Amino acid sequence: MFILNFKVNKKKLTKVIFIFIGFIITIYFLITVFNIYKSNFKVTDKNQSNISYIESQNYTNVLKSVHDNLDEYIGNEICFTGYVFRLDDFKDTEFVLARDMIINSNMETLIVGFLCDCKNAKEFANDTWVEITGKIEKGNYNGEIPIIKITNIKQTTKPSEDIYVYPPTDTYVPTFNLL
Repeated sequence: MFILNFKVNKKKLTKVIFIFIGFIITIYFLITVFNIYKSNFKVTDKNQSNISYIESQNYTNVLKSVHDNLDEYIGNEICFTGYVFRLDDFKDTEFVLARDMIINSNMETLIVGFLCDCKNAKEFANDTWVEITGKIEKGNYNGEIPIIKITNIKQTTKPSEDIYVYPPTDTYVPTFNLL
């Protein structure tokens, strides 16, 4: 019969446990930081310009962040694509550059977007897909909201992919320091 007899040094065991827990926490922290930097709500700058390009993957996170932190974004120039959507009470120069946000598993959608102001807005009919570049300003439509003052607008084709956008992610982090 074989008998295993060993003594446990409680001080060494405690140190090993604390080192192991510290190692796990450090790895978790590094993974979290990595996910934040590679996440899909990060605004990308094409050609290192001052224009922030909003993509389908980060659209609603940026939209939420701009609405929540409007003062941080005033004056930032952005570029994105969507379709023209108007309500009856809009001025002749106003429209929403809209995207359809999927709100449930039944593919029901809700229209979301930025209110835009453009001198030649009447040239673009409802449901026309356009790409705009403009500056974020503070405006008023049933309360204080961001308005994009368009500096450049051009008609484009409806994208074949990424037509829909999705609600802000559970890991939502404000992007005002990323624009």
